[in-house]
Amino acid sequence: MKKILLGLAFLGLMTQANAQQMVNKEFVSTVGRAEEEVTPDIIYIDVTLKEFYENGNTKKKAAIDKLEKDLFDSATKAGIKKEDFTIQNIWSYNVPDKKKKDTDILLSRQYRIKVTNLNNLDQLLDGVDKAGIQSTYISEYDYSKKKELEKSLKTKAVLDAKANAQILAEAAGQKIGKAIVLSETPQQIIFGVQPMMRNAMYKVAEAADSASGSGLDLNIRPMKVTSEISASFELL
Repeated sequence: MKKILLGLAFLGLMTQANAQQMVNKEFVSTVGRAEEEVTPDIIYIDVTLKEFYENGNTKKKAAIDKLEKDLFDSATKAGIKKEDFTIQNIWSYNVPDKKKKDTDILLSRQYRIKVTNLNNLDQLLDGVDKAGIQSTYISEYDYSKKKELEKSLKTKAVLDAKANAQILAEAAGQKIGKAIVLSETPQQIIFGVQPMMRNAMYKVAEAADSASGSGLDLNIRPMKVTSEISASFELL
């Protein structure tokens, strides 16, 4: 019987302690936000080259290796680093020849070029025979100071949450203490191809109409990046 009474007494003390702990942990919850507008300063351009017959002569083919070298040389002159020039895909297609029993195979390759100096984009395709360019397009945008931007926005969002909590607490005649919960709304900053940015499609048919080649038509607009933090602070 004594053991039962002692057990009940201990349970009562624990319940009272838990109740006091809950009372001491009164808090105010709020959300902090921060945003900043930045312009992407890195562009990834995908260029697809294809073999072709020069002047329609099936015995004189412009090889993909030659086209690739021309593109690489042009990219290098435009300030592109070797490591920023990569092959994305390789494929081939059959070209029937009525004069021969077999068919010829023409090769295509897709390259991705990372561009950081936007002033030299017009030089990117200067040295490549336009007949060998199947298409080019902007596949992705990025921002060189993305990590610093994320850190800055998170800091500002926490300060904003604290300021909001202080306003709520003062309205209730109280003050806030330390933060007891901080939670970030998951957000990965991706500067993808957005409708706000105009893609440039460079087709062979269009290039043939212009001897000089107008290059890539870019209209990169700033992108608004936001950070959101949920926070709870003790009430004093």
